[in-house]
Amino acid sequence: MKKILVTGGAGFIGSHLCTRLLKEGNDVICLDNYFTGSKENILHLIGNPHFELVRHDVINPYYAVVDEIYNLACPASPIHYQFDPIKTVKTSVMGAINMLGLARSSKAKILQASTSEVYGDPFVHPQTEAYWGNVNPIGFRSCYDEGKRCAETLFMDYHRQLHVRIKIIRIFNTYGPNMHPNDGRVISNFIVQALNGEDITIYGDGSQTRSFQYVDDLVEGMIRMMATGDDFIGPVNIGNPGEYTIRQLAEKVIELTGSKSRLIFKDLPQDDPKQRQPNITLAKSKLNWEPKVHLNDGLIRTIDYFKTKLG
Repeated sequence: MKKILVTGGAGFIGSHLCTRLLKEGNDVICLDNYFTGSKENILHLIGNPHFELVRHDVINPYYAVVDEIYNLACPASPIHYQFDPIKTVKTSVMGAINMLGLARSSKAKILQASTSEVYGDPFVHPQTEAYWGNVNPIGFRSCYDEGKRCAETLFMDYHRQLHVRIKIIRIFNTYGPNMHPNDGRVISNFIVQALNGEDITIYGDGSQTRSFQYVDDLVEGMIRMMATGDDFIGPVNIGNPGEYTIRQLAEKVIELTGSKSRLIFKDLPQDDPKQRQPNITLAKSKLNWEPKVHLNDGLIRTIDYFKTKLG
């Protein structure tokens, strides 16, 4: 049995990860300040003798003796990370410093949940881990994009200078149950609007593309990455290479919900990427991982979840 710390453990992805780690027989400490996470996401785990819930902000140091750390703490949707951009940068940077310090003192292995946003609005398509990205360092999205890029820098420097055992994954668009209905992400937006019979809002002309992975596939990739030997640290893309235009996604959501919603179009936000698709060759070769859940199946499960949330 391992003792595992999950920062951001009450969030969308963190709650699924905590559930999986407990099922595999581990002791899990779930750390969250509830800025975007919710106790509701992990209510089913409370009472499990191997689960510990701690209200804590990773901007401040945290002390425990653990074997592994999954560092997920950071608001990840534009609405949330732009609400307090200074706080977002602090969470990425100070959170990384504090968790790396804990990993060093515990001699723990630590995984950084980085993001495809490190690639910015890419000139290379699909994106490989060797691509350095095209990121605006002073835009409205910079608090998240550059915060995550700096966190990767810190992880690499703690590894090279202090020999901390690190893993870095770059997460591409992920969806599934426990998403916040008002998080501003495209799948949750479209499903909520469709279920409420509202017009579906598309920013730009809908030709921009995204690749969507179901949360269970991501959790599998994270666990496989953590289990690799110290000779492989990443970064490695974890995403579904199936590429869809935003308009195709909207039409698919309307079809699966049976909604009468119409499509309406608004201006594209600043620095919104035109294309986003992972090259997962490295994940296939190093982790023997690739996504299993097709978009249709994942959307049906996510729509069923939102039906229960919206009543």
